[in-house]
Amino acid sequence: MTTRVVILVSSPRTAPGLLTRDAWLAVGAADAVWGVVDEPQAQALLEAGVVVEPRDRTDAAALARDLVSAAGSGEVVWVGSSDGDPGLSDAIAVEVTRLPEPPEVELLVGSFDVPGSRLLDVVAVMDRLRSPGGCPWDAEQTAQSLVPYLLEETHEAIEAIESGNPDHVREELGDLLLQVAFQSRVAQEHESAPFGIDEVAGGLVEKLVRRHPHVFADVEAADSAAVERNWDSIKAHEKSHRTHPLDGVPPSLPSLARAQKVVGRLEKAGRADLVDAEIEQHGLGAELLQLVRRGRSQGIDAEGALRAVLRRLEDAAGLRT
Repeated sequence: MTTRVVILVSSPRTAPGLLTRDAWLAVGAADAVWGVVDEPQAQALLEAGVVVEPRDRTDAAALARDLVSAAGSGEVVWVGSSDGDPGLSDAIAVEVTRLPEPPEVELLVGSFDVPGSRLLDVVAVMDRLRSPGGCPWDAEQTAQSLVPYLLEETHEAIEAIESGNPDHVREELGDLLLQVAFQSRVAQEHESAPFGIDEVAGGLVEKLVRRHPHVFADVEAADSAAVERNWDSIKAHEKSHRTHPLDGVPPSLPSLARAQKVVGRLEKAGRADLVDAEIEQHGLGAELLQLVRRGRSQGIDAEGALRAVLRRLEDAAGLRT
């Protein structure tokens, strides 16, 4: 007779009940299945017709003794809780070392995280911080009050990317992601037009699919230039409500980046003459505009080029270490 304690662990980020074949076989073959019945995985097993005996896990040592004792007459499966049941594995190890003929102990992984699953943790943590009993500061924030942080984190992410330090990039992208999650969580509480992170992500997916018909449909695009032409055509159709080529250019953009955007929009709209007229004027502003246009024709981001020069200058002056 097999005497065994099986600890069934599963990812709390995967839907309950989506278990591996080995996990379902172990549950079906067990003489007893124990768990905390209000846990999602235990609930899923109950709904599937599995008898899950309720047990209290408050005292890990007592639960370990009961599991090891029950395994003396067969096979018992413990349905792991979403927090991993802290201390239970160690307590079971202590119990089996006391026995001359201990039961087998198996840690069976029933489900795994899928790529992107940690984003669910971001949503859960943000919800906890924003909800009653969470963080008072987070609860007081509004979409408007968070704007300076969004702007600051965007610039810090750009700086990290241009630094080439992967650890710095990962950290700053996380801070930028926080701003997206925070704004989305605040938006859930909007009185007349609430939306959440799912609507944000859903809109993004729809836009990406719509703007990549060469990937998701039957449109041909032989090279990146064709992709860009398709993109511009689709985007123009989507933004057909705009009555002016400069609609939607954010006024908060840094001046060089904004100039590059304005020049590009006017040239695509067939109004390069307006740019020409400004460049023909005298003064520093006209000279800068001419440099922006020259950079754009060469595929150079004027704002990024200036940042690179400033970084080199700061390095030379010993500002950076």
